Amino acid sequence: MNAYPNNTSTVAASSMPRAHSNRSTSLQRCLAGALLAAAASIAAPPHTAHAEEMQSAPSFVDNFSNFDRSRWFVSDGWNNGNHQNCTWSKDLVRLSDGVLSLSFEKRKLKDREFACAEVQTKQRYGYGVYEARMKTDTGSGLNAAFFTYIGPQDKKPWDEIDFEVLTKNPTKVQVNSYIQGKPKNGKLVDVEGGADKGFNDYGFVWEKDRLRWYVNGKLVNEVTNPDELPTNPQKIFFSLWGSDKLTNWMGAFADPGRKVTMQVKRIAFTALGQPCQFPESLACSISNSN
Repeated sequence: MNAYPNNTSTVAASSMPRAHSNRSTSLQRCLAGALLAAAASIAAPPHTAHAEEMQSAPSFVDNFSNFDRSRWFVSDGWNNGNHQNCTWSKDLVRLSDGVLSLSFEKRKLKDREFACAEVQTKQRYGYGVYEARMKTDTGSGLNAAFFTYIGPQDKKPWDEIDFEVLTKNPTKVQVNSYIQGKPKNGKLVDVEGGADKGFNDYGFVWEKDRLRWYVNGKLVNEVTNPDELPTNPQKIFFSLWGSDKLTNWMGAFADPGRKVTMQVKRIAFTALGQPCQFPESLACSISNSN
């Protein structure tokens, strides 16, 4: 861990080498999903519907008292495709008073007129309880996301589990998953009081035989079809980005005229069978099927 000496700090990008491609975001459902899915099915190992075991990095809780560079990679200097109207910038990832902030602002960076922010874990995680406490902003054409992902650039099939607040309407959050690049289980669910009005708890419980999404401790979606369950360990991501192309999904993009920010107070992963790590954790109250 590396503690920051100042109250407010800019999080510098990791020195770990990184290709200019990472998570192919949910945009592909509108643009190039079919092509990526086909490529993944050809290039990646077969998708095993009932994996008996899954390797995983260990359980952790991060309250962002400091920025753990051994855990997090900061995306910087590229974008995820033509759908995205911003370039990832390390300068828009900041830590202050136990809150990790990711921002979006009008600032020309490379070939984009806007800059945006993303962090991702360096390790991959398997079956367990994933939960984040976060607050979003508002703005049409923006996506504030907490999700897990692995894909062809990691020589794996495209698997993904999502919470995505389309900030055109912060009273809702979209939950969904991707299996071999194909969207599954998409559902818009209520965020009581609004994702932008205060910090809310988003969590999912991923098991071999089912996947459950929770908002503020309430079950909002469940999947038990083995053909619609991810089976590959994934990295954990937070991102805030914009698009002026995915209007049917994210709304017409409008320059917010200010810096837009999402904030994260806590992220935790608790492996199945491990004790819960803090009193409010889903792992303390839900039952596991394994």
